[in-house]
Amino acid sequence: MGITVVLIGLSLLVRKGDNMQFGTSSVADITRDPVSGVLPTEAGRMADALRIAKRTEEVGLDLFALGEHHSQAFYSSCPAVILAAVAAQTTTIALSTVMTLITLHDPVCLAEDYATLQHLSQGRLDIMVGRDNVGPTRAWIRAEVESAMDIAVEHYDLLHQLWREDHLDWEGQYRAPLVDYTAMPRPLDGVPPYVWFGSFAGPEVAEQAGYYGQGFFTASVSQPVTDLRTVVTAYRESYEKYGHGRADQAIVGAGGQVFVAKTSQAAFRQFEPYFRASRIYNRGLTLAESVGTTPLTVGSPQQVIEQILGYRESYGDYQRHLFLVDYAGVPGDVALEQVELLGTEIVPVLRAEFDRLRPAGVPAGPPSHADLVRQARAGSAGE
Repeated sequence: MGITVVLIGLSLLVRKGDNMQFGTSSVADITRDPVSGVLPTEAGRMADALRIAKRTEEVGLDLFALGEHHSQAFYSSCPAVILAAVAAQTTTIALSTVMTLITLHDPVCLAEDYATLQHLSQGRLDIMVGRDNVGPTRAWIRAEVESAMDIAVEHYDLLHQLWREDHLDWEGQYRAPLVDYTAMPRPLDGVPPYVWFGSFAGPEVAEQAGYYGQGFFTASVSQPVTDLRTVVTAYRESYEKYGHGRADQAIVGAGGQVFVAKTSQAAFRQFEPYFRASRIYNRGLTLAESVGTTPLTVGSPQQVIEQILGYRESYGDYQRHLFLVDYAGVPGDVALEQVELLGTEIVPVLRAEFDRLRPAGVPAGPPSHADLVRQARAGSAGE
């Protein structure tokens, strides 16, 4: 299907961030540790998320991102609340969702919740939006699965306008009309949070991200990288088609679970029980085969570096990489060890290599809040 929403307030002159972002993420699962047999509590997993976020900042990484799910297997049904706690306990890292389920929520509530968090974090927030892909929660929208993309398009169109228009008249198919409506609070400094669109298969999502000139994130931990490359290419083509810049200047994010140890043998040996117990990974491939074909990254620091650089060859130069550190029952203390190794031995090398390899004119990172404020002010001065 094509994108049929109204184009509002886009600019071709968004300045991109000066540095590629490397961060940690959690999908917020509550999974029994297959090694110890311990099933963590919701409170324990929330405490782990805070510890991981704070350690992410301490070792010099850029970002912490948290998933949203609505089932007993997960603890993060309201990531904005947990991210607000992270904002209160950190000072420099950016915060993001991974992802906000755009089909399940009233865009008015999303606009208000995340503008509030944008203020509380002093602009350190962006969000990633996507469709829900879990059957039980799809039923909440009381629509056939085939309608999910239409709902996602309409909901994001409304969210986009709510953050940019002070007195909005709006009418759509999937919620009540709005008349002279103002979402409060207004975005910080009059600039909405930057938005990423996340998908692993949908060309419609790639088209939508390119239409708005926003970021696109390869949102899968287990799909083949070759499949993810296809949808990234579709997004780049859409970004250029709608006049936001060259295809290689589009803002792309990637990520997947990482498990690193001092040696490859130790990493594979330690992660094997988590891999075997996972319903996502254990689909007929061996651990070595999954590492060779999907975003799952397991090995020594040097092997992790080489695999991440290999993603650059698949996706092109990209601007954000998220390391999932606590999925599939990996306990909090082990996740913190992953963060430590990322900050001390892996990311510094990756930063230097991505900078060295990046062609001139290709953005190093996504736009920061300060970048977007400068752009808005420059646009106002030019009117």
